[in-house]
Amino acid sequence: MSLGIAVVGAGYWGPNLVRNFRSSSDWDLVAVCDLDAARARKVIGPRSTVDVETSLERLLDRDDVAAIAIATPARTHSAIAMAAFEAGKHVLVEKPLADSYAIGQQLVDEARSRNLVLMADHTYCYTPTVVKISELIAEGVLGELLFIDSVRINLGLVQPDVDVFWDLAPHDLSILDAVLPFGLRPEAVAAHGADPLGTGRACVGYLTMPLYGGAIAHLHVNWLSPTKIRQMVIGGSRRTLVWDDLHPQQRLAIYDRGVEFAAGDQVGPSERNAAAVSYRLGDMHAPSLPESEALASVASEFAAAIRENRSPRTDGESGLRVLDILEAASQSLRSGGALVAPNSADLTVGSLS
Repeated sequence: MSLGIAVVGAGYWGPNLVRNFRSSSDWDLVAVCDLDAARARKVIGPRSTVDVETSLERLLDRDDVAAIAIATPARTHSAIAMAAFEAGKHVLVEKPLADSYAIGQQLVDEARSRNLVLMADHTYCYTPTVVKISELIAEGVLGELLFIDSVRINLGLVQPDVDVFWDLAPHDLSILDAVLPFGLRPEAVAAHGADPLGTGRACVGYLTMPLYGGAIAHLHVNWLSPTKIRQMVIGGSRRTLVWDDLHPQQRLAIYDRGVEFAAGDQVGPSERNAAAVSYRLGDMHAPSLPESEALASVASEFAAAIRENRSPRTDGESGLRVLDILEAASQSLRSGGALVAPNSADLTVGSLS
């Protein structure tokens, strides 16, 4: 039996949610809620049987709505989600989960106390590419992780309420949370940003995160680039992985190339620094990946989590870890790029294993 759902917000992301929930056998899309009734009607079509609601309170009073999907500005997520929990509804929230870590924690706690599902719409985590990357890392194909370089740049719209970190970085942060063995728990965060246009917020940003075990992750986000790039490189002690999201014929490539210490593993770190290195130049192969829409998988996972009374793959805690890094980045930015320890920094790998 399908579950009744309503989409709240008919702006940029709402139509994508509407399309996928309508086509899912797990869901019955019963309503779209937006302050602008004409915009909501345009999204669902003039001859649709899906209702248009302009009142959130009236929507949440409906017995045929078991869950809502929130696609509104980040500053409104928490109030809408909290009202939904109070009405006994499950909640899917687009990124970021909330506009602060403290508020995000309140949402996680509220959902848990009411035994309701809170799911973060980290859409990239459901793409076949990210699923494959997670499998390769878990299986040890790359070996010990050494570095992660991610670039997400384009000529984008300068947002009125958030900087480029809060707008673009959640995508890459959620991906790292999905593929890293212990999730996104860096030792510290350092952010550097620039506002060359004088907009009042960073339009170009660089985020550096030392990871446990000596690895490091670096993210570059940019609203001002005339060239669009979506690329991530994950280097390991055995192999290096390159993901180019704008190259549909070969999104994922794995290189059997790297650097090896000729002295072997018998030497300590101080001796290893002086040891000669050798370069391994092996083959490259591109794994075959299925073609599927990530949002369809998001819809299926949301329904499965509700029916099975379990946490979804990208649960509220996942959204909270992304918020944790974003807040630390904002603090670092205000401090001139100083390293800032996130809330999760006290969770060492040893305590997580």
